[in-house]
Amino acid sequence: MDKNTPAPDLPSATAAATNSATNSALPVTKFPLSDAVQEALAVAKRGVDELLIESEFAQKLARSEASGVPLRIKLGLDPTAPDLHLGHTVVLNKMRQLQNLGHQVIFLIGDFTSMIGDPSGRNATRPPLTREQIEQNAQTYFKQASLVLDPEKTEIRYNSEWCDQLGARGMIQLASRYTVARMMERDDFAKRFKNGTPISVHEFLYPLMQGYDSVALKSDLELGGTDQKFNLLVGRELQKDWGQEPQCILTMPLLEGLDGVDKMSKSKNNYIGITEPANTMFAKVMSISDTMMWRYYELLSWRSLDEVANLKQAVANGANPRDAKVAIAQEIVERFHSRQAAEDALADFVNRSKGGIPDDIAEIGVTGAPLGVAQLLKQTGLCASTSEAMRMIDQGGVRIDGTVISDKALKAEASTFVLQVGKRKFARITLTA
Repeated sequence: MDKNTPAPDLPSATAAATNSATNSALPVTKFPLSDAVQEALAVAKRGVDELLIESEFAQKLARSEASGVPLRIKLGLDPTAPDLHLGHTVVLNKMRQLQNLGHQVIFLIGDFTSMIGDPSGRNATRPPLTREQIEQNAQTYFKQASLVLDPEKTEIRYNSEWCDQLGARGMIQLASRYTVARMMERDDFAKRFKNGTPISVHEFLYPLMQGYDSVALKSDLELGGTDQKFNLLVGRELQKDWGQEPQCILTMPLLEGLDGVDKMSKSKNNYIGITEPANTMFAKVMSISDTMMWRYYELLSWRSLDEVANLKQAVANGANPRDAKVAIAQEIVERFHSRQAAEDALADFVNRSKGGIPDDIAEIGVTGAPLGVAQLLKQTGLCASTSEAMRMIDQGGVRIDGTVISDKALKAEASTFVLQVGKRKFARITLTA
């Protein structure tokens, strides 16, 4: 489909009703499920929350094998922030696995839907982004996604191609395809309505527009997080209205962050950014719990299920779980940096664990000597506030040139020294009068 794809013609109400009745399932022809198809199905199902409808998707795979025509697999992301973290890559990993099987993956940037604001999983209206914010964020999205996907085999699209063409008349006709009652089946809408939390009318448009994307792209499979299930199902229903074979949907679980409790999020500061320095990325992976480690293997690793099972069994038999954690940390660092960076990150981590000082630390100049250590920590940005600095000193988490600082009243004299907070924050300070 070329750039500036014409918007699909909207069906009449009569045609829509007929199409819904006649296109609710795959064609009657049944294809045998070969060993290759069974293997592809197993790859698709690894780590997923739901695959709907599995029997339909198996037939799509079998038909693709028989015809040689790859499936069209869609993932839409709104550029609501300029950077991606490992939580975002869970679904990108699945896209890459399907891409490796020979299918056509479509990376859809929701530059139009971003102006509406996705209400999924929210208890308040999401502020729509401006066109300038969207364009700025979109510039880095595909570049970062290409660290996971094969960019040469990825179709990149923007949904403004067809959504802009709808106009007011088309939008009204599209809105007639869904009732308010059906929209209120969404869990987040239902909860907000029950609690008296405002729901803006434009928010009802979001799942419709996302579903319309599937019509425009003739999607065979759409991927998303578990919080996207309603929107993905809308796409399936709209395709029936347009006389298309309905897409299957695959939802991936939301990856927990470093705390092992909440989903990975920058706002919760429990994330691992895919553009972070290799040493930082490695150390963050090493900080997750031994239990959470297997979750990361399941959702982030490209190792086979048999390899992961063998690693897990080895740990159960007494092997050091640290070795397995090192392996997943190195795999992740290598993916986003290089093999050498992964080796160097391991060496840096070992050095730090022995109390050593990493090579790549910031050089910061500070004036005002003699300067209280709490104030120094705040000025250098190693602590957000003097109260946080005081807490870190009380906990024994502050060192100067490797020596633990316990005196909160200590004043640092003019000199050059290494200031350390916790296990991962270092800076070489040059303090002058």
